[in-house]
Parts: sequence; C-alpha cells; structure tokens
Amino acid sequence: MKPICIFASLLLGAITSQTVWGRAGVSGSDPLAHSTQMIVVTTPDWSTIDGRLQRYERGNTHEAWQKVGEPIPIVVGKNGMGWGIGLRGLAGSVIRHPSDPVKKEGDVKSPAGIFALGTAFGDASEPLPGLKMPYLELTPSIECVDDPHSKYYNRVLDRNTVVPDWNSSEHMRDVGEAYRWGLVVGHNGGAEQTNAHLPIPGGGSCVFLHIWSGPGHGTAGCTAMAQSNLETLLIWLDPKRHPLLVQLPETAIPGPTFINALGR
Repeated sequence: MKPICIFASLLLGAITSQTVWGRAGVSGSDPLAHSTQMIVVTTPDWSTIDGRLQRYERGNTHEAWQKVGEPIPIVVGKNGMGWGIGLRGLAGSVIRHPSDPVKKEGDVKSPAGIFALGTAFGDASEPLPGLKMPYLELTPSIECVDDPHSKYYNRVLDRNTVVPDWNSSEHMRDVGEAYRWGLVVGHNGGAEQTNAHLPIPGGGSCVFLHIWSGPGHGTAGCTAMAQSNLETLLIWLDPKRHPLLVQLPETAIPGPTFINALGR
C-alpha cells in the first residue's frame, strides 16, 4: 500500500477539483462546499478487504484540510469495493474505468464514492457520551429494509410505525456486538430522512460504519473498525460541520494523467 499521507493528498486534490465521484447521485453544488469534516477510507485495490481510515478537518470551507490523528485500520466488504451511489455522478472516464466494479444489492461489496453521513445507532438506551450526531436505539422492531421491491428499500425504520411491505430486512438488534455502535452511510440515499432522493432499487442497501471482527474479516458491504476507534470517530463527528465519507481504492486514481489534470 502507498503511504496513506501521499495517497490522501492526491485524493484531496481530486475531490476538491471539478471531478465528481459515485455511480449516480444528487445533482447540485460541490459536496465539499459546506463540509469541514471528512473521513477518507482507502484500500490498495478493488478486491482488497483491509484498508486505512484517516480523519480530516478544516476551520472553515476556505481553509486547507488538515489531518486529525493517525490512520486506523479498517475492513470493507468481503468482496472489496464497487462504485456506489453517492452525492455526485461520475464525470467522464478520468476516474471510472469501464471494467471497474459497480455495487449492487447482495454483492458483499462496500460502496466507493463520496457519501453523506446520517444517524448514529446502538443497542444502548442512551447515546455514546459526547455524541453529537442524531442517535437511534436499536429496539427489537428496528429493521433495515433490503428488499428492492419495497417502498421502504434502504431505510432504517421501526416496523411498528409502518405497514410492512418487504420480504427481506436486517433485524439490526439481532446483529449483536458489531452494532453495539454504528452510523448510517448515505449510500443510495441511505442517510436521507425523507423521500427527497429515493434509493435506486437494487443499487445496494444497509451500508454502515460499525465494529469489526478483526483484520481480514470482511463485512457484508459496510466499513468496520475496532470499537475504540469507532467511538473516537463518532464523538468527533459534528452534523453542523456537514461531515462526509470518501472511500475508494488507490487504483481509482490513475496516476500522472489525472495528477497533471489537477495541476500537481
């Protein structure tokens, strides 16, 4: 793996340029225009499970990004990553190669792209001390719907508050230690609390940051890490700073051509 500081430098240049990330997504302004907190997750290539996470922040949107803490080990999906449905659509072939994998429902890949971050969750009745993100207690009736035919697809909800129309869902309370604490990732509209950006059926669902089982143990499509590292991350995040998750393999930046386009 390249040193994360070198790769992250190239990545920061990429995402603050006119280049956009994600398979399809919400139109509008640069997703970083209002963000002052960012999480960067990288793996060596599309199929590797183990990677690194680095936090970044800036005092305001006109300042340069600065590293926060040291990089921490993470794991992604058991089958690596595939381009997900993030905040912006892809622009040309500068980043995405036709042979790059694309995330789909049930492919056990984590999504690559830029994503908003949503509600934190856990099995405790009270949130993690110091948490600033909104919090959801995982009661027995909380589910994440992964049935593409449901109008609630890719929504975390209390089944007692709706008329269930799905044949498949994740009963989040039953997951156990991995979901002691977690955070919803806005892949495919997953962080939306309204129907402003409806998920694309079959585009992938129920993507979270959560606690891992250790290095080399891939997830079903989430990004996972040690509990202590996740707790530090959750406490650091502040919804007023519009935090974002950027994750992708190092091979998604194709070297000199792209770097020259950034003026580097």
